[in-house]
Amino acid sequence: MSDTNKSGYELRTDLLGMAIGIVADRLTREVENEHFKPEGQRASVNPYTTEDVIGEAEKLYTFVQKK
Repeated sequence: MSDTNKSGYELRTDLLGMAIGIVADRLTREVENEHFKPEGQRASVNPYTTEDVIGEAEKLYTFVQKK
């Protein structure tokens, strides 16, 4: 771990990056699960939105704020 403290902007940037990773991984799993279904039973999977990423980042930020 680094000995330097991150600014609020750096922390938010890191959290957004983590949130994008979490949401993208979740979407990938959903797509893969649909491919396992038989032909004709597959549903389309919607791409993730900015709101999805921000919601996940807010969850992470809430965790960081806990003492």
